[in-house]
Amino acid sequence: MQVTEKQYYSPEEYLALEEAADYKSEYIDGEIIPLTGKSTNHNQIAGNFSAGLNFAFKTQDYEVFMSDVRLWIPKGRIYTYPNVMIVAGEPEYFNDRTDTITNPKVIIEVLSDSTKGYDREGKFEFYRTIPSFEEYLLIDQTKIYIEQYSKTANKRWSFREYDVEDQAIALTSVQFEISFGDVYNKVKFAAVAEGESVNAT
Repeated sequence: MQVTEKQYYSPEEYLALEEAADYKSEYIDGEIIPLTGKSTNHNQIAGNFSAGLNFAFKTQDYEVFMSDVRLWIPKGRIYTYPNVMIVAGEPEYFNDRTDTITNPKVIIEVLSDSTKGYDREGKFEFYRTIPSFEEYLLIDQTKIYIEQYSKTANKRWSFREYDVEDQAIALTSVQFEISFGDVYNKVKFAAVAEGESVNAT
């Protein structure tokens, strides 16, 4: 189902279109933006991280959601699909819709060339308006590199980056650590010089 040429959509119109569409789209204050550009690396990394979280949280009061669950951000009037979200306790559903939550504690995005600028700046700005939000990870899919933003106080965030010199990453807002071997398991990076693929592990 294709979105028409209409310039502005109400949230209700967006949700109706989204339920009938063959692909996912984000909603940003009246504008509908189709989500494109996903890759096998992107899918593998999100799946690896989600699997690690679900295993670690089997006996803990956290829930993990992947990109089939929407996030509603009231201050930006945004519906979006983060790659992975961690919720502490019970999810808070927007308008009683079990496909849309409002209270992530941690958001994890796998960077794509077409979205990495927005993920780092615009989207992060909107995420910071969510009261429950305390940690943000940006994972590169073309090399071993992760950016970690952790909330330290009201309007204060710390930043740390990880690369090939690091062995693992630990979250600050929840008790969880994952090795880079697990994050990038079965991910294949393009070998620029040889034009071949190599496994991350």
